[in-house]
Amino acid sequence: MLEDIKTLLGLEGSERDALLQTIISMTTSRLKVLLGVQTVPEELSYIITEIAVVRYNRIGSEGLSSHSVEGESQSWSDTDFAPYQEEIDAYKAAQQTPARGRVRFL
Repeated sequence: MLEDIKTLLGLEGSERDALLQTIISMTTSRLKVLLGVQTVPEELSYIITEIAVVRYNRIGSEGLSSHSVEGESQSWSDTDFAPYQEEIDAYKAAQQTPARGRVRFL
């Protein structure tokens, strides 16, 4: 995952590895809480990669919701996980066991 993130960011070498590992760790922890799991399923690991790239690119702009300089404007979502909420909800719904019902024959 680290190498994928470095490739997406155009980073070479290992000078930013500790920072990226911290971002990966924090993102993974948050996703586990949102999913209600101990381990992030492989099929949703792309969320960690994509959010890690977003968080890396926002370093120095933490806490801002928007920024404008000389006609260029940037704005950020309240939560990094908002674009992935449908996937998170779908995974959680698929993991729920159906309620046991009662069948009655008349």
